[in-house]
Amino acid sequence: MDAEKISLEESKVKPVVDHLNDLLANYHIHYQKLRGCHWNIKGNNFFTLHLKFEELYTEALTTIDELAERILTLGKPPYSTFQDYVTQSTIKEIDTIGMKDTKMVKALIEDMATLIEMERTILDITAEAGDDGTNDMVNRFMQFKEKNTWMLRSFVNED
Repeated sequence: MDAEKISLEESKVKPVVDHLNDLLANYHIHYQKLRGCHWNIKGNNFFTLHLKFEELYTEALTTIDELAERILTLGKPPYSTFQDYVTQSTIKEIDTIGMKDTKMVKALIEDMATLIEMERTILDITAEAGDDGTNDMVNRFMQFKEKNTWMLRSFVNED
């Protein structure tokens, strides 16, 4: 049992891994949405948003890799098929072709709120499991999204 090799109880790690896999599935859908926004942005805000979307999808890709590797570290397999991502994700796909820039940003804000909510749940579960490594990693992911949610909300003038 790999979890026990890093001084964690197998029974306490299972809910952590289950939630990490759900987060991984949601990140994959969020990542693809960010790519679609990046590819399909048009208009006066093209240069600003094109760069911001690239920053966000680059960070999401790094997060996806870290999540999968953490799941493996805990001794379980990460989801690895698009079917898993689509069926397990709370975040839903959208068609970004022809979408107005503010609608794209609002969709991403909604995704980030969902991801932050999931991460807060994981923080509680990892604290209970004594899994400080996962807790630190997820906390870092959440802080990045909190800051970027504020920035995106400022862009669309939401309070």
